[in-house]
Amino acid sequence: MTLRQLLAGRGLVESPRWVDGRIWLSDWTAGEVLAVNADGSHDVVVQHASLPLCFDQLPGGRPVLVSNQARALLVVEADGTLTDYADLAPLSAFGCNDIVVDGRGTTYVNSGNFDFASGPPDTAVAPGFVALVRSDGSTDVVADDVSFPNGMAITADNRTLVVADSYRHCLVGFDIADDGTLSNRRVWADLGDGTPDGICLDAEGACWYADVPNANVVRVREGGQRVQTIELGVGGFACMLGGGDGRTLYVAAAEWHGMASMSGQVPFHGRLLATEVDVPGAGWPART
Repeated sequence: MTLRQLLAGRGLVESPRWVDGRIWLSDWTAGEVLAVNADGSHDVVVQHASLPLCFDQLPGGRPVLVSNQARALLVVEADGTLTDYADLAPLSAFGCNDIVVDGRGTTYVNSGNFDFASGPPDTAVAPGFVALVRSDGSTDVVADDVSFPNGMAITADNRTLVVADSYRHCLVGFDIADDGTLSNRRVWADLGDGTPDGICLDAEGACWYADVPNANVVRVREGGQRVQTIELGVGGFACMLGGGDGRTLYVAAAEWHGMASMSGQVPFHGRLLATEVDVPGAGWPART
C-alpha cells in the first residue's frame, strides 16, 4: 500500500475533515485550519490560536471550533468571522479536546480534564468526560471516567458514539438516545497495546484509528479484531475517510517528543498523508 504525502513542514496537525471536495485539517501550533487540494496546494481558511484546535461541521456546513482560548465552541461564519455557539467554561477548568457533530446537529465534545503537562491524577475514577452540546448552546456531561478521551465518531444511524480512550488502550461505545444522552457503555474494541487518537468509521461498521506511539493507523472491527494496519513511520494523530468515493484515507501525522514538542524545543514536522482503501467512509464526522 502506497502512502502519498500531500503536505509537509507543518506543526501538530489534527482533525482531518472532508469538506466541499477538499481535505481540511488543523495545525494546532500555527493556529490555522487548512483546506488542502489533491496536489497538496492549500489555503488557510481559519486563523485562530487555540490548543487544541479541533473542529467539525454543523448541519448546513458551517465549521465549529473547540476554542480553549475563548473556552467556547465558535462557529466560522461565511465571512470568516467567529461567533459564539456554546460556552464550554463550566465543563472544565482545563479546556476541551475533540468534537463530533451527528446528523441531527447534536454535538459532543470531550476533555481529559487535567493539566496535560503535569499528567493525570492517580485516582480510581478518571477525570475525563464526554459532554453533550445542544443546538441551543446548553451543555451536560453525559459520560465520565474516561482516562484520556481523544477522537470520536458516530454511526450513520446516529445511534452509537465511539470514543477513543488513549490511556486505557480501547474504543468505548455508547448508545445514543433521541435526546442525545448516552447509555449502555461498553468496550467497543480492546486494542491491546494500541493507543487510539483520532478515529473514523467505514461502511462496514469498522473503525480506523490513528496511533501516535505505534506510528500507524489500524482498521479494527467491533469486538477488537484487527483487519488492517498501515505503518506510517511517524506518529498518527488523526484519520478521515474522504475523497469523491469516500475511499481515500487521510492521515494527519507528526513527530512526537512529549512536552519538548509542545514547548517548541523539537519541531513536529507535521504532514498530511493519503492512501486508497477498499471500504468507503460512513457516519460522522461527515463527508460534505
